[in-house]
Amino acid sequence: MTVTDVAAYMLDVGQKARAASRALAASNSGQKNQALNRMADFLDEGREALMAENSKDLAAGREKGLSEALLDRLELTPERIDGMIEGLRQIAALPDPVGEVFDMSYRPSGIQVGRMRVPLGVVGIIYESRPNVTADAAALCLKSGNATVLRGGSEAYHSNQAIAACIKQGLEQAGLPGEAVQVIETTDREAVGAMITMPDHIDVIIPRGGKGLIERISKDARVPVIKHLDGICHVYVDDEADPQKAFDVCLNAKTQRYGTCNTMETLLVHDTIAGDFLPVMAKAYAEKGVELRGCDKTCAILGETCLPAKAEDWDTEYLAPILSIRVVDDMQQAMDHIEAHSSRHTESIITENITKARRFLQEVDSSSVMVNASTRFADGFEYGLGAEIGISTDKFHARGPVGLEGLTSVKFIVLGDGHIRA
Repeated sequence: MTVTDVAAYMLDVGQKARAASRALAASNSGQKNQALNRMADFLDEGREALMAENSKDLAAGREKGLSEALLDRLELTPERIDGMIEGLRQIAALPDPVGEVFDMSYRPSGIQVGRMRVPLGVVGIIYESRPNVTADAAALCLKSGNATVLRGGSEAYHSNQAIAACIKQGLEQAGLPGEAVQVIETTDREAVGAMITMPDHIDVIIPRGGKGLIERISKDARVPVIKHLDGICHVYVDDEADPQKAFDVCLNAKTQRYGTCNTMETLLVHDTIAGDFLPVMAKAYAEKGVELRGCDKTCAILGETCLPAKAEDWDTEYLAPILSIRVVDDMQQAMDHIEAHSSRHTESIITENITKARRFLQEVDSSSVMVNASTRFADGFEYGLGAEIGISTDKFHARGPVGLEGLTSVKFIVLGDGHIRA
């Protein structure tokens, strides 16, 4: 679609989203679930059209010289379409958080005061590459009662528009406004600038993509942003750790997947066990092709199998088979290192000492803090949220994996029977 006046177009999108958000706030769970299931039906019925549109994006991507990794993220295979369909049906089956009333109590005046969970309103999501995010984000926002404005990457334009058509059909068949989910129809970058400066029409922005994108959104937005810039996650192996647990967790946290934000990037090991523990881990990492970069003590223990770490290594999210290792004197020094270098995403301690575990949980200031568990568990599905729209390392409004509840707010409700204040 050619948009000659992006500002006017985005204003129209915002106004329609705001109107749709009011209709969604008045809808019930049955309508939302019907819409989600009908969206899944239309995706299933439209497989050939989806893959045909996706092939246009893949051809354009190859012509532009996109890497094989980016082309892989862009591709809609039959299995990935199955995943989108299953995701929609799973979200339809989740409990609806909207309208939940809790913390009701009588006050001395006789009134009852409590809180009710309500939608945020209009959620703007800016994302790159993967077209399946269009369906996932739309579903989570719809189930939580929010209208959403989606701006996908230009490289997935045809795929996103095809998915958007299925979403709109599902909404309208359930008696909900098709404008409850709008996928921006222009690839003009001015549309992003407009989205993040429309506080009258968009209540929150969620950027999903590279650090550069998120930094730009955070810097320029006039709308609140739910974000995390990077995932520099740590595992600290204490001197009272169970060796087998430590081995299993440290191997999994680094090598289960390399390109995720909850992958361990720095391993901290207590000095008194480092001589025995690190050679065992180094052998296992070598078998997986992981490059090690360590402090002076680490290099002294591991020799040529470990490169000297540079200062910037402690602040780098590798998203690759590279691991920084530091030997520390005690848990306090480990926590000091985390405080200085963590991105506030996920940290884990491996220890059998419950007192140390409790202290680590209390004093480490990250969105997820773990005991004897891999950082790879920092995920909405693994936490029982059903799905997530992203990870937040902020402290307001949501923190950690953002699921349905994170896409809602609360308001106070008061029940009286003609009560007046004395």
